[in-house]
Amino acid sequence: MFVRDLLKNEIPQLLLSDSISTAIYFFDQHKLKQIPVLGPEGFVGLIDEDSLLGAPETDTIETHKKHLAQTSIREEQNLFNALNYFSIEKLSILPVIDQENRYLGCIHELDLLVKCCDWLNLKQPGGIIHLEVKNVDYSLSQISQIVEGSGAKILTCLCLPHSSNLKMLEILIKINSEELSGVIQTFERYEYSILDSFQKKIQSTGLNDRFDSLIRYLNI
Repeated sequence: MFVRDLLKNEIPQLLLSDSISTAIYFFDQHKLKQIPVLGPEGFVGLIDEDSLLGAPETDTIETHKKHLAQTSIREEQNLFNALNYFSIEKLSILPVIDQENRYLGCIHELDLLVKCCDWLNLKQPGGIIHLEVKNVDYSLSQISQIVEGSGAKILTCLCLPHSSNLKMLEILIKINSEELSGVIQTFERYEYSILDSFQKKIQSTGLNDRFDSLIRYLNI
């Protein structure tokens, strides 16, 4: 999926000629941390609410142009690129531009999170198995064979760097069965280390941890 597929146009924009008081009003009304700023040549940068603390309200934004973050993404880039920007830059919105630097709109962090949940098939019923495996032993085809040999199907598979051992990987698989005992037993026969499993009721804190793991992985 491309960045342009999550584009929103209702997020307000500021002009270099706007006053700081106008920016403060926009931040208060729209509950945003950043707002895109436009100039005669197109997108100029993102202004952060914190950067305006103590600034005279009669000043123009152009007076504080050096504080604008030069953060944007091209419309033809994919959403994994967008995830990296949100994670590294701590953004609430991400401006989208074309090849001529024309501002097209923004991606909102909540929309991207919802799309990530769709990718992870969180709405689909099923269970999650958290595996640990050596780098040299990782085989997605074997993992798939084990799951399918137990009469289930893989809905989502994430391969993440191990939290403490560079020679190991952590594998998160979601399968279309809420009863995992048979699949787990098969993994154990193949000498897979099972760190955890989640059946029927998946705790939201666990999902948040795994989303954070995905972000860390994409930053590598």
